[in-house]
Amino acid sequence: MITLYDAARCPYCARVRIVLGEKGVGFDVVEIDLSDRPAWLYEKNATGRVPVLEEDGRSLPESAVIMEFLEERYPEPPLLPADPADRAAVRLLVFRDQELTDPYYAFRRGEDEAGEQLDAALGRLDAILGERPFLGGTEYGLADIAYVPWLLRARDMLGVDLDGFQSLSDWLARLEERPAIAAEAGIVAAL
Repeated sequence: MITLYDAARCPYCARVRIVLGEKGVGFDVVEIDLSDRPAWLYEKNATGRVPVLEEDGRSLPESAVIMEFLEERYPEPPLLPADPADRAAVRLLVFRDQELTDPYYAFRRGEDEAGEQLDAALGRLDAILGERPFLGGTEYGLADIAYVPWLLRARDMLGVDLDGFQSLSDWLARLEERPAIAAEAGIVAAL
């Protein structure tokens, strides 16, 4: 059985919850209070961060690594393209997620000019989605999952208006039709 060391408010954990949902994989949850992390968590991840996925006594931290692990461990339905170049492009998008996450966190902290930086990041995503239906290309997959937790939180928790980003708004609406994304939107609404 899989155990996920999780925090509902954490977008990195959301990535893993979404992949598990898309794969139809059952799991147990150990909720971690991020303001009072238990000492034993550092034994599972030296940084003390979540998510941590545990299976067969092995602990695996870092959401991007966990997403790839789950894709290999549970290959159906596939969340990476079949073409190696397309897979590499998806991995590059995931690797460069800080182009959205850094402005998001700056905005959340209320830093000067963070709104403009976040708008620029949203504009870049909107431009990508103006050219193709999903961040990774023609099919939904890990690139979409890697970004959607921040967009749900920006819109629903921080009041970021996405109406000026039509392609991004349309993409988010399409994603919210998927049960795993709808479940995450429900978690965000309850925070």
